[in-house]
Amino acid sequence: MNRLMSRIVYVATMLCLSWSFFAKPLYCVSWFPLGPYGGDARSFGIDPHNPQHLYLGTATGWLYDSHDGGATWSRLSQISKRNDLVLDHILADPRYPRRLVVGAWCVDRVDGGLFFSDDGGRTWVDQRQMHGQSVRSLVRSASNPDILIAGTLQGVFRSVDDGKQWQQISPEGSSEIHEIESLAVDPMDPQIIYAGTWHLPWKTVDGGVHWRSIKEGIIEDSDVFSILIDPKRPEIIYASACSGIYKSTDSGVQFKGGVTLNKKQGIPSSARRTRKLMQDPQHLETVYAGTTEGLFRTLDGGVQWDRMTGPDVIVNDIFVDPRNPNHILLATDRGGILSSDDFAASFHATNAGFSTRQVSAYAADPRNPALVYVGVVNDKTTGGVFQSKDGGVHWQQQSDGLGGRDVFSLTTTDDHVLLAGTAHGIFRLQDGLWIESGTLKVSPMVQTRSLHHARVPVVHPEPSTSQLDGLVYALVPDDFTIYAGTSQGLLRSTDDGLGWTPVNSLRMIEARFLAARRSTLLVADLRQIALSADSGEHWSAVPMPPGLTQVAAVALDDHNGLWVGGREGIFYSTDKGTMWRSLRDLTINQVDGIYFDPIADRILLTTSDSTVVFSVRLPDYKVTYWDTGWKLRFARPVGDYILAATLFDGMVIQPKMVDSSVVDANTGQSNKGK
Repeated sequence: MNRLMSRIVYVATMLCLSWSFFAKPLYCVSWFPLGPYGGDARSFGIDPHNPQHLYLGTATGWLYDSHDGGATWSRLSQISKRNDLVLDHILADPRYPRRLVVGAWCVDRVDGGLFFSDDGGRTWVDQRQMHGQSVRSLVRSASNPDILIAGTLQGVFRSVDDGKQWQQISPEGSSEIHEIESLAVDPMDPQIIYAGTWHLPWKTVDGGVHWRSIKEGIIEDSDVFSILIDPKRPEIIYASACSGIYKSTDSGVQFKGGVTLNKKQGIPSSARRTRKLMQDPQHLETVYAGTTEGLFRTLDGGVQWDRMTGPDVIVNDIFVDPRNPNHILLATDRGGILSSDDFAASFHATNAGFSTRQVSAYAADPRNPALVYVGVVNDKTTGGVFQSKDGGVHWQQQSDGLGGRDVFSLTTTDDHVLLAGTAHGIFRLQDGLWIESGTLKVSPMVQTRSLHHARVPVVHPEPSTSQLDGLVYALVPDDFTIYAGTSQGLLRSTDDGLGWTPVNSLRMIEARFLAARRSTLLVADLRQIALSADSGEHWSAVPMPPGLTQVAAVALDDHNGLWVGGREGIFYSTDKGTMWRSLRDLTINQVDGIYFDPIADRILLTTSDSTVVFSVRLPDYKVTYWDTGWKLRFARPVGDYILAATLFDGMVIQPKMVDSSVVDANTGQSNKGK
């Protein structure tokens, strides 16, 4: 294990040392990303001088690049250090390929902008005039590279000086030309611009002075997601909408296509959203359509379409290698990057180095620290559970039987049984297949609504059985018992998860947070905390720490310590919650990761507000901290190192390349170098 970790650290160190010759030390990420690889990929950008050099945009503000045509990827930078920016458009200047412009938007609000880089994407400047605009489309004129056109929720904007100044060229306050989802510029005349909105397309032939609707032949209220102009015959235009794919041979005067024609062409009517149209640069009659139900291809300019992938592939962008059209890449939801080298006849994942996985759960084998598991959310059948036999260096999906369920908790038993908590019950891994984790035995005593209420008997004299269908927040082992914190209360299993019994002595409807240590249990919902010293037979209410409005994490240590974290910070008590203390001179907020490491006798703390892992040494409460370079969900020890789950970018590992800063929580003095 140590030899393996040394190898990881060596690789990370060499990467940082090599980067230091070409960039400031700021660019050296201090913790090394490990995957599991895959997740949501949004858009491609191409180095116009070298199609082997590609850029990749994500929905978390990160920009990746590849120097081998998409076979492997590396993180380049995060735009404005924000994880809420969707990067759907990346353009490289054909004259100065290290000059990049990225269009960004946010999912949950009107925000985003245009960002420019002059050093190949390492550093970025927010364009002042477009700051806060939700940029949904972005194109550069092929005949005049100084002209950039951006589409936002507000309208169409143009720059004639390579992005320095911008002017709105659609009518301000227009009730029609807004929410610009797609743009295209005539390859021979930059004054001719096509704009696709959430409600039909528009066209200008004089640079935006006048606009006219070009909806003839298109079904009303069609969102226009992509517009493609033939580079040799610009009168030929393809447009994709929620009602189908349309084609015009007269510069948009009349369109043909739509739902009825698509049925005949092979694209099902249910594949409403064709997010991307891409032409083969060497065979212009060959056009690809990336839809929410797979990739389609036409070889005859749209007469006949054939599906090239399964319907479960959601395509966000398409890259066709201009030098080798057999080489095609797809940026997809959940599955990351798919690659084909046989003209789209088959695809395989090429996600090495790329991860936008949201890791939500972790478990390690109690006898083999190199055997670890993680659970992810929001990735459907491409997610679930991943296993690593080498401490996180390589991952293999192990999700058969989960049915695409999100995994919120994991644990392993002493008999090496792996359990997974999902939004719909508990699953048990058996012979490589996940099966529902047995029956829930309900005793003749129901739970009440508060810790302060009395137990209420029910009329049924015998226990009943049912299948748990609630959300399982936590799975925690203690000796030969497994406890489950669920939306239906606290459960226990004494047979490695084959069957579960409610802990009726705990009068708490929802057990969100759970810690167990040597027959002591600490359980909480958002605003209540309960403690048991006898494996859940009896409980006492624990007062909330003063000032804490909502619980986000709990833990127990081996020194009778209770730990509770939340928005207002971290609190600990050594007297069963009678008095709560804060770590002196350590002020942190949004604490949502607390873990007791019994081998090192320390508490590991993470907060979604920062990129720091804090280690609190016990029993003297001295604090060691590492800046990981990533915002984190939680941290866990693996041998002599720490693995941490990022918010949206998979797992990272601690490379011991530099000394950590050490702070005495009681004195506030640095202990570095002592």
